Amino acid sequence: MSISLLLIVVLGLPFCGAVAAACLPRHARTAAAILSWVVALLSLACLTALWPLFQDGETLRHEVAWLPSLGVNIVLRLDGLSWLFSALILGIGALVVLYARYYMSPKDPVPRFFSFLLAFMGAMQGVVLSGNLIQLVVFWELTSLFSFLLIGYWHQNPAAREGARMALTMTAAGGLALLVGMIIIGRIVGSYDLDVVLASREAIQASPLYLPALLLLLLGAMTKSAQFPFHFWLPRAMAAPTPVSAYLHSATMVKAGVFLLIRFWPVMAGSEAWYLIVGGAGLATLLLGAWCAIFQHDLKGLLAYSTISHLGLIVLLLGLGTPLGAIAAIFHTVNHATFKASLFMAAGIIDHEAGSRDMRRLSGLFRFMPFTATLAMVAAAAMAGVPLLNGFLSKEMFLAEAVAGANADVFSFALPVLATLASAFSVLYSLRFIHNTFFGPAPTKLDRTPHEPPAWMRRPVEVLVALCLVVGVFPAVTVGPFLKSAAVSVLGFDLPYYSLALWHGFNLPLLLSVIALLGGVALYVAFGARINANSHGGPWNWRRLNGGWLFERAMSGLVRGARGLVRLAGATQMQPQLRAIVLVALTAGGLALVAGGMGPIAPISPPGLMETSFAILWFIGGACAVGAAWQAKYHRLAAVVLMGGAGIASCLSFLWLSAPDLAMTQLLVEVVTTVLLLLGLRWLPKRVEAIRLPPALERRSRRRRRVDLGIAVAAGLALAIVAYAVMTRPAVEGLSRFFVENAYAEAGGRNIVNVILVDFRAFDTFGEIAVLGIVGLTVFALLRRFRPASDTLADPGQKRVQDASDRRRDDRSEGDTLKDTLLVPRVVMQWMFPFILLFAAHLFLRGHDLPGGGFAAGVAIAIAFVLQYMASGARRVEARLAIRPVAWVGLGLLIAVVSGAGSWLFGYPFLTSWFQYADLPLLGRVPVASAVAFDLGVVVLVVGATVLALIALAHQSLRKPRETTREGEKS
Repeated sequence: MSISLLLIVVLGLPFCGAVAAACLPRHARTAAAILSWVVALLSLACLTALWPLFQDGETLRHEVAWLPSLGVNIVLRLDGLSWLFSALILGIGALVVLYARYYMSPKDPVPRFFSFLLAFMGAMQGVVLSGNLIQLVVFWELTSLFSFLLIGYWHQNPAAREGARMALTMTAAGGLALLVGMIIIGRIVGSYDLDVVLASREAIQASPLYLPALLLLLLGAMTKSAQFPFHFWLPRAMAAPTPVSAYLHSATMVKAGVFLLIRFWPVMAGSEAWYLIVGGAGLATLLLGAWCAIFQHDLKGLLAYSTISHLGLIVLLLGLGTPLGAIAAIFHTVNHATFKASLFMAAGIIDHEAGSRDMRRLSGLFRFMPFTATLAMVAAAAMAGVPLLNGFLSKEMFLAEAVAGANADVFSFALPVLATLASAFSVLYSLRFIHNTFFGPAPTKLDRTPHEPPAWMRRPVEVLVALCLVVGVFPAVTVGPFLKSAAVSVLGFDLPYYSLALWHGFNLPLLLSVIALLGGVALYVAFGARINANSHGGPWNWRRLNGGWLFERAMSGLVRGARGLVRLAGATQMQPQLRAIVLVALTAGGLALVAGGMGPIAPISPPGLMETSFAILWFIGGACAVGAAWQAKYHRLAAVVLMGGAGIASCLSFLWLSAPDLAMTQLLVEVVTTVLLLLGLRWLPKRVEAIRLPPALERRSRRRRRVDLGIAVAAGLALAIVAYAVMTRPAVEGLSRFFVENAYAEAGGRNIVNVILVDFRAFDTFGEIAVLGIVGLTVFALLRRFRPASDTLADPGQKRVQDASDRRRDDRSEGDTLKDTLLVPRVVMQWMFPFILLFAAHLFLRGHDLPGGGFAAGVAIAIAFVLQYMASGARRVEARLAIRPVAWVGLGLLIAVVSGAGSWLFGYPFLTSWFQYADLPLLGRVPVASAVAFDLGVVVLVVGATVLALIALAHQSLRKPRETTREGEKS
């Protein structure tokens, strides 16, 4: 397999597995687990196959053009650092999948869980493999989204929903800050390519934008890695299933911020701002997390705060700005992932088999589950930094850097002391974890008798604990090559000397390590009983210093402020909202006119025959619009017809001004809109002239109408002046000339409008059809359960008439009910169906060279369905044609995506079209363009979205109005 294909498989296979897992039945737990495990192992095998290609410091790249003119391409970049993180993501991911198979209950929708897990795995792979800054941010935000779904997986649990909301709010907000920071860095460097950025240290640090870019980048990294003061979301995320905690909060999500800091360490580190901000935040997080972990009674709560503390240790090492500090940070990242994932899994086993995670209820579990207890004790010892385990080696490197960095300033001078204190705290809470859980009398407050888990549930813990032992005893052989490769990718080939030997002689770091071990044991002996008796989760109640409390206060303040703004400026009716929008637009246009003026405007020449005819046309259109507004008060059907007249005037205007594409589309849209409005008229109550408003309300109504008339006249005159100014200015050579000259040469089409839509600006069209699909689904969702209330009718007499009409309607068939409103015989409407489809095919096939195209064809097909609904009724049409509009919307988007992605196979940007002439039987030499496939997606999606709205309206028009009684409101 080629390098490019291997990279694509490593990134794309988890996403494909996520889609496949989502399609499995709800209770296919074993099948989903096997699928996820195979996906993780295959991706890991492909990653392993790439190792020999760059272990000497090379960088592998695969680039796909996306938006080359903006410098935004899809770049897969693999070096030693990204390989090491990718191996953690896939390796621990495979172990978590195996563990989750036995942890998750068969009652849960387990395939959905594995789908979310694989999607998150793919997003993390995207972060570490991204070679483009914008691409990195996209995957960064995807990790926030999928972590939200995983943390809130047990959505019936309020704590899970709250933890998911808090995690998403913090990490997504940091991601937005990161996006701005990446844009600034790209502006400084002149490129978003990661290789270019990593080679531009001098330009970045010399720029006046360095500090804003640094602050924004650090905001993104520290929110993701739970650094002070953004640390509070991580303990609340412990409401997630334990496999999620073992994966996200030990090896992947919280390490994304660490990865970002390491990745940009060569270009951003070394400044005073980096040293103070990163080092200060890391030290505060290290001490605060360790201090809070001491007083936690929940096993996962203790592990969460210890994770915060160890992440602070890694960030502190990076903040020191020394090469050895960066190497130690990478080393401890790997070590922490192994022992913390195993500890989370062990805590999950205890909860699963003993029924509790509260250390006040757990004791003496060693006699019930000796194997699990032994594994957990070894992992906890690695967390405490006990010799012959991997945690000891990286902790000693940390203490050595703390000693080496001690100098005259207060921060550096106190660093060795504070580092030793934090290490002692880690010994204390690790010892408390071991002693309170596994030793002491047998538990008496548990609901079940503890026992060992299934053997395969314990296997992942055994693998990780074995890694802690092997790396601790043979570090140079096991992790040495990978650490060197990662260090070379960050620091270059000129690495400082470092040693992974077990023994470095008697020195100050060893002394500090011994002091930390003995001090932690002494602190537990002296204060362990008092800590266990504490019921507040801390030495005092410091709620107002708790970041979570501040977060909730801030969110409540935002909600109250938003509600106040809605009360101040909002409106429950559409008319005031439209009035405000038009007034804002008029004000903005007036300010622009006052500030800059309109420039020279050609004088109005005496009208000729053409101008007079055009003015008459628009006078008729304006009269229709005014008549529609007037008739809306008395006769809504007449108002709809007059609105159609105004639309016809617009169609003729487009045709007059040589825009046949717009005229055709406008005509088709007018037809669909008019019919949909006719279907919706039934919901509205009838106008009853006998009702008279009170005098005060009548005067207010007249005043409001006068104000609205004045606003409408002012807006219309303003638009007329702007339109006249634009059309009478001399033509300026611009984009239009480019499209005229290149429409056929580069896209093979003579219809410039269609070429722009499906080629030059195809990405915009793709976004527009996606929005159209969302609108169709939204309309259907809103109208699916809506039933017009009978109390909106004008008076009781009218209600009795309506009730009688409903009874008569119930006695008739759907087709007869709709047939009464038709002006065209039903048989003629049914016969028109194939001819309209043929007309739509004609519009579609000619659209690349002549007026037509996918959107016009889609609307024409929608008209065919509209006529069938009007002629035969909703249920008869759906039974005969088997319409599935939701599937049409999805199929249209899929066709558009596949047709756009096909250009990648030939090395061109997304949605690049191709055209050629082909000799076909009977037809001869005809042009063939790949844009036709994209246009087909437009057709299918337009039909699906339009018919979806039609179905919602048609079914509502056949439903009986509900009574707005209290029972009805409940129903």
